[in-house]
Amino acid sequence: MSEATLVDMDTLASTAAPPVSRRTAAIVTLALAVGSFGIGTGEFAIMGLLPQAAEGLHVSTPEAGHLISAYALGVVVGAPVIAVLAAKLPRRALLLLLMLAFAGANGLSALAPGYLSMIVARFLAGLPHGAYFGVAALVAASMVAPNRRAQAVGRVMLGLTVATLVGTPITASLGQWFGWRAMFVLVGAIGAVTVGLLALTLPRDRVKEGASALTELGAFAQRQVWLTLAMAAVGFGGMFAVFSYIASTATEVAGLSADWVPLILAVFGAGMVGGNVAGSWLADRSLMGTLAGMMSFNVADLALFALTAQHPVMLALCVFAVGFGVAIGPAVQTRLMDVAGDAQTLAAASMHSAFNIANALGAWLGGLAIAAGYGYASTGWVGALLGLGGLLIFVVSWREEQAAVARRREAAAAPCCA
Repeated sequence: MSEATLVDMDTLASTAAPPVSRRTAAIVTLALAVGSFGIGTGEFAIMGLLPQAAEGLHVSTPEAGHLISAYALGVVVGAPVIAVLAAKLPRRALLLLLMLAFAGANGLSALAPGYLSMIVARFLAGLPHGAYFGVAALVAASMVAPNRRAQAVGRVMLGLTVATLVGTPITASLGQWFGWRAMFVLVGAIGAVTVGLLALTLPRDRVKEGASALTELGAFAQRQVWLTLAMAAVGFGGMFAVFSYIASTATEVAGLSADWVPLILAVFGAGMVGGNVAGSWLADRSLMGTLAGMMSFNVADLALFALTAQHPVMLALCVFAVGFGVAIGPAVQTRLMDVAGDAQTLAAASMHSAFNIANALGAWLGGLAIAAGYGYASTGWVGALLGLGGLLIFVVSWREEQAAVARRREAAAAPCCA
């Protein structure tokens, strides 16, 4: 497809047949996934280089941890704000601007002379995160048949999960060899490469008629949007309650040496990759069934983690299962597309705000349980309770949707029976 071709992506998403060839869709999705790989690497790699960053910035390691918080805050703020302000931009142009901003902010991170300037740079790097993933998911879904939307979304998100398995450890190693700032240089370079790939592969699109900031804000008038975001913010929190403290759990509870921690992290990353692939495939066959089934699965495996974390083999199996729980991600993203009406961009981008709220919530509650003396394995119970909370929110959402469908059927049948 030539770059000059105009595509109405919202209209195409609702057609029965794919609007572009499989080859074109695959090339575009690959370019989008490279961007998600860069973002995922930039988000997680700093976690393995905090001691070096703390030393370089002349602060304590806990203070250096604020670099992670600043990035997460940027994600939470940036996703809805950018989606609203950019409502009248074509998606191609918006994606290019977002990835340019991401690459530039990582360049600033590499050059930031002090702690405060680094905090600002990390906040700026987080701003494009949620909007990029949201818009990329919409573009990928618009290029395939409706019954393959979740798999298209999953392929975009695959870059993020592969980053936890491959990008993060490689980048962290490079940071140890060449200095921790080298990580930001590499991530910025991935962002720059993504800009080139998107410019070459993304078809031009037109802004949907009637698109505006007010229309996007309409997403927040939809109760189902709020319920879906709450389900993600609470339900995903269980994964982060465990993952945030997994290194200490492996050494303090399972009795493993620190040398085993990278392998445990790799097992978690492998679980995420597998879960992303399986979850997107399942969601295209039964969206609501996947949400219910995977959240129930998460509650069970997090409880099992709490019960068996002292056994190294069981710890590894449960860590894989906890990572596999990311299978819910493509289903949540697709669900938001279904319930957002005309406010697709804001709803899709806000999913990643919810994801980062889950990150903060899970880590905070897990930390409270540890500080209270319940031990590192108790993070599994915290996660199970959060997973149960997400499942309960899903039940409320499903029941309200069923009630609404029943009311519409009654209203449609009323004139016939009068």
